[in-house]
Amino acid sequence: MAGNAGNTDNAENTVLVIGAGLGGLCLAQGLREAGIPCAVYERDSALDARRQGYRLHIDSRGDQALRQVLPPQLHELFRATSGQPRNVTTIYDSRLTPVTEFVLDDGDVQRNVNRFTLREILFEGLDNVHFGKEFVRYEERDGGVIAHFADGTQARGAVLVGADGVNSPVRRQYLPHARVVDTGLRQLYGKIPLTAANRELFDPAMFSVFNIISGPEKAMIGVAPVDYPEPIADACARLAPGVRLSPDEPYMTCAFGARTEVFGQTDDELRALSGDEMHKLVLDRVADWDPKVRRIVESWVPETVFLVSIRTSVPIRPWEPSRISLVGDAIHAMSPAAGAGANTAMRDGAALAAALSSGRPEAIGEYEAEMRRYGFAAVRESAANGAQHLGQNPLPELSPAPVF
Repeated sequence: MAGNAGNTDNAENTVLVIGAGLGGLCLAQGLREAGIPCAVYERDSALDARRQGYRLHIDSRGDQALRQVLPPQLHELFRATSGQPRNVTTIYDSRLTPVTEFVLDDGDVQRNVNRFTLREILFEGLDNVHFGKEFVRYEERDGGVIAHFADGTQARGAVLVGADGVNSPVRRQYLPHARVVDTGLRQLYGKIPLTAANRELFDPAMFSVFNIISGPEKAMIGVAPVDYPEPIADACARLAPGVRLSPDEPYMTCAFGARTEVFGQTDDELRALSGDEMHKLVLDRVADWDPKVRRIVESWVPETVFLVSIRTSVPIRPWEPSRISLVGDAIHAMSPAAGAGANTAMRDGAALAAALSSGRPEAIGEYEAEMRRYGFAAVRESAANGAQHLGQNPLPELSPAPVF
């Protein structure tokens, strides 16, 4: 594990990465592979300092990004610690009758992985991640960039990349006109251990990429498996004996999502609830659904439940490239309704690493042009799916004219 950095006098060609999420770590691994100096600064005190979610869906685009930036044994370790679900998303009604099934068409790879396991793999081998470093602002000076942190320290580099999520301070300074808006949706995320008894709660068809159980007012229960092909420790011993990943057991992600009106409480009120109180709230909301749905929710582990307020970026027009750039939710946050957020962030990290390793002055601008194309397309697709299936607010447009 890397320790906290003090005052840092970085080399003139160092890339400063603000944020150690999936996009930032993917970028750091790509730069490491290319031999480009890089330093990552993360606000949290440790990699596991807070809950950020559970299961992630990784498609061919995310897999390709991982293959591009990771040493082969770590990419194989990702494969070995991710489940291979049925390649569909199914929508059920509240009586558990299948209504619609979507076969996913975004490549041959469809994996469900535990978010923290993937972050640990992306963190492996990096000795340049500094925790407890809250970014405050940057300044461009003397042909470089200086990052300032809340503890009074600073770091100097050639390029600064905001990989600091939906609330990105880098974006707020660099692109102050870029908007992030409330989708009107909230989700309570929890986990159900896949014990032998709990497996009986789920039809075999539900061991797929994702399942939506849709109820009144477009409230929904979302379930998706993380079903490890082999114990994590065994995968490490077989593929990367020097790597130690945190142990975990198979589980179902189980989320209750709805518009804020359905919850009937403010975000502050919801966050003040205990896990048991959140659990009871959801049980009350599904009281009239199929008894099997209620049994699924009853199987939540209350201490795993937490609230997510879902927001989305609004696409913006191109900007002039500079020494500052952005990846992931810092520039194109999206609702989870298309399952594209993690894949897009890692695609950004790999693409920007490749651009920076080319050494061409125009490479950042080329990366940003392509990133805007696929990133904002994913934002629009997620918003459209969210509006159709979950009641998400319509995505605002910057202007009547097309963004591109």
